[in-house]
Amino acid sequence: MPLPIVAHTDYSFPFPTEHRFPMDKFGLLQRHMRALGILGESNLHTPKTCSASDLMMAHCHHYIRRFDLNELDAKEMRRMGLPWSEGLRHRTFTAPNGTLLTCELALEHGLASHLAGGTHHAHYDFGSGFCIFNDMAYAARSMIHRGKAKRILIFDCDVHQGDGTASILEEDADIFTCSIHCEKNFPHRKATSDLDVGLGKAMEDEAYIGVVIDTLDRCLAEFKPDFVIYDAGVDVYANDPLGLLNISLDGIRGRDSAVLTRTVKRGIPTATVIGGGYDKDQQALAKRHGIVVEEAYALSKQI
Repeated sequence: MPLPIVAHTDYSFPFPTEHRFPMDKFGLLQRHMRALGILGESNLHTPKTCSASDLMMAHCHHYIRRFDLNELDAKEMRRMGLPWSEGLRHRTFTAPNGTLLTCELALEHGLASHLAGGTHHAHYDFGSGFCIFNDMAYAARSMIHRGKAKRILIFDCDVHQGDGTASILEEDADIFTCSIHCEKNFPHRKATSDLDVGLGKAMEDEAYIGVVIDTLDRCLAEFKPDFVIYDAGVDVYANDPLGLLNISLDGIRGRDSAVLTRTVKRGIPTATVIGGGYDKDQQALAKRHGIVVEEAYALSKQI
């Protein structure tokens, strides 16, 4: 069976063109995957909308309700970084179930990819850095709660630290949070993951991939997860306006291949999410986000 891919037509919606967040990239990514022959009707899976009670797995009910009703104050909205709209509300209540569905499919097939996700700056009771609800914390806790996994590794390679994920899951002994990020980048006040690896500015491919491999090997050996959620952020790219590393397209592909090869060889089901990536050229950005899906697709044939 081809690689299961999770997506929704409403992940991209009418959005201010002058805004820094590239909301069109999700629809463009779906189109790109179809053009490559990786996504078709046979392997497309569409998530259902989350309820408020679902999201309480990772978030405060009061916060969920206030976002839903557009009752966040101006300061909270600035911290969140996205203008409220019905399109944003619908997308926000759908994407967390997209990551959960991806996890369920990965459990069944060994690998699955979500063409969204990685909203790791969302905290228990507030949004931050373009993130409103934390899909990875929600999906990981849901998997544990339902008895579908016992030990989950969230392996976050976005260029920014996964502060919200670390904070929400701080007391969850059965979920290990690992963040490999540029140390001198957002958020300025870091949380404490189970394992944080802060990188210096302008790191290049060889050194970066070496750190990723060594860190993943350590996590797999010491924590011994039976499931992995991989945040394959492409804001590590050299020309990303919000990244400070110097990683090439080949470097991103080498990273994603190394990560997925290691989990697949060990028989550990792995769900991928796309994480961060920022570029005015959203077509090029969508292709960068597609790299992890391409690598997962190639490896899925070996399972």
